[in-house]
Amino acid sequence: MSHYHAVVWLDHNEARVMHVSPDDVEKSVVHPANPPRHLQRKRGSVSGSRQPEDQQYYHDVVEALGGATEILIVGPGHAKLELIKHIHAHDHDIVKKVVGVETVDHPGDGQLVAFARKYFVAKDRMLSQ
Repeated sequence: MSHYHAVVWLDHNEARVMHVSPDDVEKSVVHPANPPRHLQRKRGSVSGSRQPEDQQYYHDVVEALGGATEILIVGPGHAKLELIKHIHAHDHDIVKKVVGVETVDHPGDGQLVAFARKYFVAKDRMLSQ
């Protein structure tokens, strides 16, 4: 089934993708192939630079968002911004579909769906004026 709205909550260990309509939800979960233990610093790195982001993970998240016309990206930290960077660099057709990026801690599935529905209703109201 195709849904107009989708929300993805993600961190570096998991992405929960919800395709949302007023009375239905389709959920999928995406995991990176090699989940990081710690992203803060490379061990033994003189520069102390971060480990490279898992671009395949972000590609898989974008694939899971397929079919959505409007996308809300949420999460507690850095991964949501890395997903935005990935979309801008590799998935140009998705850029215009992203309607918001919000910081959201660790909601349950029901809380995430409620947040997304409320967000999209408010966004739609603002556009109709």
